[in-house]
Amino acid sequence: MLSKLSDADLLKSFAALLAEDRRTIASLLAHIAEIDARHLYLREGFESMQGYCMAALRLTEHAAMKRIQIARLSLQFPELLAAIADGRLHLGSARVIATHLTESNAVDLIEKAANRTVVQVEILIATLFPQAEPLRLDDGISPQLVSKNRLATWQVDFQKSAPRVSTKIAPIAAERFTLQVTITGATHDKLRRAQELLGHALPSGNVEQVIERALDSLIERLQKRKFGNAKAACKKGGTRRAIPSRIRAIVYRRDAGRCVHAYEDGRRCESTNRLEFDHIVPLAKGGKTTVDNLRLLCRAHNQAEAERAFGREFMEGKRGRTPCEDGS
Repeated sequence: MLSKLSDADLLKSFAALLAEDRRTIASLLAHIAEIDARHLYLREGFESMQGYCMAALRLTEHAAMKRIQIARLSLQFPELLAAIADGRLHLGSARVIATHLTESNAVDLIEKAANRTVVQVEILIATLFPQAEPLRLDDGISPQLVSKNRLATWQVDFQKSAPRVSTKIAPIAAERFTLQVTITGATHDKLRRAQELLGHALPSGNVEQVIERALDSLIERLQKRKFGNAKAACKKGGTRRAIPSRIRAIVYRRDAGRCVHAYEDGRRCESTNRLEFDHIVPLAKGGKTTVDNLRLLCRAHNQAEAERAFGREFMEGKRGRTPCEDGS
C-alpha cells in the first residue's frame, strides 16, 4: 500500500516508475518502427500503421500519428530513442525537432533540446532555424465589417515604406475567428507572466481567455479615460473645451457608443471607431458643454459637421494641427 510508504520511499518509487516508463516508451517506439517497416499491420487486417495503432494500442488519431512519426524517424536517427529512454527528451520535444534533424546535426540538436520543455524547444528551433515573418501586429488595424453577425476580416494599411506584410483576423465560423500574429520576445514574456498570475483563475493557461481578460481590463481603463465615468464628480478648473468625465459618460451611454449621424434616408452611421464628442452648437458660436449640446460622431462625420459650420477652407487650414478628441 502506497499510504504505508515513507515520503522518501514514495518519491524513490515514483522516480523508478518514471524511469521505467521512459524506457517502455522508447521500446514501444522501436516496436512500432519495426512493425511498420515489415508492414505487419496488413496481416492484422489494417491498411495503415495508424489504423493498427489506434485499434491495438487504443491511441487517439493524434497520439498515433505522433508516435509513428517519431518511430519512423528513429530508424534513421537511433539517438532519438536513446534520449527518450534516459529521459533527456520527451515525445513533445522529439516531435518539435523531428523535421529539422539531418545526418550532420542530429546528435548536436538532440543534445541542445535535452531537458527542455516543449516551449523552450520551440524557441530553440526558431532561433536555430528562423523563418520569415509572414504576419505582424501593427497599430494600423481597422475593421472592415462584412456582415451584421460580427463575422469580420481585419486588414492592415501600411505606409508605402513599410514592409508588405499584414495581420489578419479571419472568421472560421459564427462567433469564431482565427488570429495569426508574430510577437516579440518581450511580448511573449508578458503573456507567460499573465498566465502565471492567472494561475488560480485559469489553471489551463488558455491563451484565448488570457487575451480576453487583458482586453476587458484594457477596454475598461480606456473607456473610463476617453468617455468618462458616470459616477465621477465633475472636475473643477478645466478649460471651456474640456468635457467633464461625468458628462462624457452620460453622452456615451445615451448614444450607445456609436456615431449618431443620420443619413437622408434615416439610416444611422454604424461606426464605433474613432469616436469624438461633438458640440452641436460649436463653442465658437456660443455652444455650451452640456449633455444636450453634445453628441458622439465618428471622425469623418465630425469633420464634415465642422466644415458645414465653419467652411471647408477654414477647416483645411486647421487640419495641420493635432485633432482634439473632444471634437468641435
